[in-house]
Amino acid sequence: MSVEPPLPQPIAAQLNHLLTYSPLSVKVERVWSGSKNARYSDRLTLSIPFCLDYIKWDVIYNALHPSLAPDVVFSLEDDDFDPLGDIAREGEMRLSKSSLCDWNGKDPSKLMALVHELRDLYTHYQRRRVGEIDDARLKFELNTMLSREGIEVCMVPSLDRPEEVKFSVRLIDTDLNKLVTSCNWKHQQKIYLQVIFPVSRSYSSAPAAPRIKLVSTPELKSLFSIEDVKLPQWLDGMCMAEYLPVIEDHLKVQVVEAIASIGARRRFIEALAPLFGRPLEVDPVFCRRATVLCGSGAFTFLVHFSIPTQFPKQQPILVMQSSQHFNSQSLPISSPPVNEYPWSPRWEPAEMAERIFEFVVDECLDFKKFCIDSSPK
Repeated sequence: MSVEPPLPQPIAAQLNHLLTYSPLSVKVERVWSGSKNARYSDRLTLSIPFCLDYIKWDVIYNALHPSLAPDVVFSLEDDDFDPLGDIAREGEMRLSKSSLCDWNGKDPSKLMALVHELRDLYTHYQRRRVGEIDDARLKFELNTMLSREGIEVCMVPSLDRPEEVKFSVRLIDTDLNKLVTSCNWKHQQKIYLQVIFPVSRSYSSAPAAPRIKLVSTPELKSLFSIEDVKLPQWLDGMCMAEYLPVIEDHLKVQVVEAIASIGARRRFIEALAPLFGRPLEVDPVFCRRATVLCGSGAFTFLVHFSIPTQFPKQQPILVMQSSQHFNSQSLPISSPPVNEYPWSPRWEPAEMAERIFEFVVDECLDFKKFCIDSSPK
């Protein structure tokens, strides 16, 4: 695999600033050079979050003159996106504020400012495209929803199916990061409703329900799984303005339960100590994992607890791992995941821990035999 040359220092500083400080989860798809046998790379492909998907833009610098502003090449399906024309149409005031007018290659924040500026213009471009569609229902949805903060809308590119329009609506205005004590999430955690409408050129008194899906930032799965949330039904004739309060009320209950589950998991982990001893490892923020050291005579082993977000409705998954037996790859021998043991979500944490302790005592001899039989001869 060929290794591309490094970026010149000014360009590298701008890219690092973008990836470190942007509130957007921008990704670098590719770094390469526009010339063969060049000393430096000068081209980037960035994946930029937009409307619950990613748009890919090529940022073209000049390695010989890294202080110059880059060109940006957009995707083929956006060939009529003209950000400079949009800036010019908005007048001299907008032009004077554009990051391209006072470009300073030594300022590491410039690339981030440019990406954010272009993304804002791209947001307006997509709204304009959707607004030009001759579909009464879409025009109504667009006009009633655009005043809502953070909403994004776009045409869904496709060559092999009818036209569709996608809305991305942020749900719950509560700062989710502050709900979890000592949480170190880098980005603001958010939950969105994705709504995809088919484009209909004819008026229908009872249009079909759109496709709807909840989407969250990836790190939020440590708190609760968005896939486990059952969506309320979209009733006939409903619009987004009617549906959103229903789904937001539903989600707020789910978030409250998820926060309460952290406390329940913490109390369960604390209840392990009198029986198993102080855990060797614990997830101190979400209390999703714990590891304890056990022994039976000279045989010592670890028990790893994986505690689901739906605890105590769902019981922990246990994995026993020998500290003395290793497989042919020199890895510790472990048991398959176990969740078939006495359990009731109505038990107090002390009883949950006691029942698991009794189960491990009963299983440890069988696990020791399993380790011996699985060890290389």
